[in-house]
Amino acid sequence: MQQTKVAIIGSGPTGYTAGIYTGRASLEPLLFAGQKSGGQLMLTTEVENFPGFAQGKMGPELMIEMRQQAERFGAKIIDQYVYAVDFSARPFKLWTHLPAGTDSEILEKGSAADFAQMREALKAEPHDVEADSVVVAVGARSRMLGVTGESSFLGRGVSTCAVCDAAFYRGKHTIVVGGGDAAMEDTLALTKFADTVTVLVRGEKMRASKIMQDRVQAHPKVTVLYNTSIQEIKGEGAVKEVVLVNTATQATESRSVDGVFIAIGHMPMTGIFEGQLQLDSHGFILTRQSVTAAGVEMAKAALDEEGKVAFPSMTSVEGVFAGGDAVDTRYWQAITAAGQGCAAAIDAERWLERR
Repeated sequence: MQQTKVAIIGSGPTGYTAGIYTGRASLEPLLFAGQKSGGQLMLTTEVENFPGFAQGKMGPELMIEMRQQAERFGAKIIDQYVYAVDFSARPFKLWTHLPAGTDSEILEKGSAADFAQMREALKAEPHDVEADSVVVAVGARSRMLGVTGESSFLGRGVSTCAVCDAAFYRGKHTIVVGGGDAAMEDTLALTKFADTVTVLVRGEKMRASKIMQDRVQAHPKVTVLYNTSIQEIKGEGAVKEVVLVNTATQATESRSVDGVFIAIGHMPMTGIFEGQLQLDSHGFILTRQSVTAAGVEMAKAALDEEGKVAFPSMTSVEGVFAGGDAVDTRYWQAITAAGQGCAAAIDAERWLERR
């Protein structure tokens, strides 16, 4: 069994930044990066909006260098997943092995019942790690359509972040899939660069707020197609065409397009924390800096004698901190994720000092 002052669960910009800061603080953190380390940026091509890289940086290259920087300052990075935790008492317990017969893909595809069954099985087995504090940086993954061509063209015409990639589509023809506020925001971001933006709404109406719908529908570059979804994405090297299907009549048509932006929501990878940390209705971890009513109430309850929120990145469990896309319901950017990893690391360091 391993013991550590700080265990970091997750990698990506949040986890690696937390590793850099806790490493520089001589806390000798254990960072569990998972078997697919680096997070969503490992699936991204060029990153142009991360400060410090005037010519842009390839996503995987940025993550590799962040990892090396964390290791340079003493973080011990372990390419294993954490499959279960016990935050009921300190030191906190972590399990990095699976019960016999359990598939490791449970973290991405498992249901609440699957996680509950796994936790019960692991309770009977010795835990692998004890930690005085924990930084949770597990991130989130974008909901995908599951259609042919989607995964093969990811980063080559298929994107889940218009704020990140819109500038690559100057003068191009684009499609946004989704009917919520996030899809409307992506649409408006694209109108600054693309020649045309077609919004595909699966049902008969949008779910977005009225003001966002009005802005999108009033824009001369935007066309909205209702009862429409994508059946297939085609191309050669990059996206060139999509096959659309009318969800009411099942009629299909092909359309030339340069970019497909999927905006149907994010899924935080927080299944292992159910029953351990307070989550919102969508599975995002609540902290004292969550931009929700519940987060505001947590912050109010944590005001110190100076009227400041103590340890803003702390979760519902004292000594467990969180940041990045598993917490963030608004921005979903690499730079904000890194900043939250920094904040969680500093909070963990100061909390340990006070103890």
